[in-house]
Amino acid sequence: MPIGTLVGAALATLAITAAADAQTVQSGHKDTLIEATKSWNGKPYTGYPKGQPELTQIRLTIEPHSALPWHTHPYPNVGYVLKGALTIHDKASGKTETFHEGQSFAESVDDAHRGEAGNQETVVLLTYAGTPGTPPTIPLPGQKPEY
Repeated sequence: MPIGTLVGAALATLAITAAADAQTVQSGHKDTLIEATKSWNGKPYTGYPKGQPELTQIRLTIEPHSALPWHTHPYPNVGYVLKGALTIHDKASGKTETFHEGQSFAESVDDAHRGEAGNQETVVLLTYAGTPGTPPTIPLPGQKPEY
């Protein structure tokens, strides 16, 4: 093989290696959406279930002018409104709070509540921190499942 071909191949290898080494390494930008030690209705979180952790994330769609059935959650979870607005009602206290597109909220544990959509379809991203075999949502007696 001619020397010029070897030199050309060596220079090409060096150029590829230099380009790979030139990649910028930097930290990403963080926007904290929620950091909570208590739920939206003020009830403090007391702990997580024992056992193997299981994370579940769902996208829940609620039709306009409709309310979810009354239910509870056995462990902490958070929601993020992707579209529309979600009004959460606490059954015992009557407290309500509305979360709009782009807002996060910390759900209550063991408190009966339900969500309600406004004038447009509401889409919520829900993330649960539970354990295998324990459902993330439990309907009150006589109620349909939340989803």
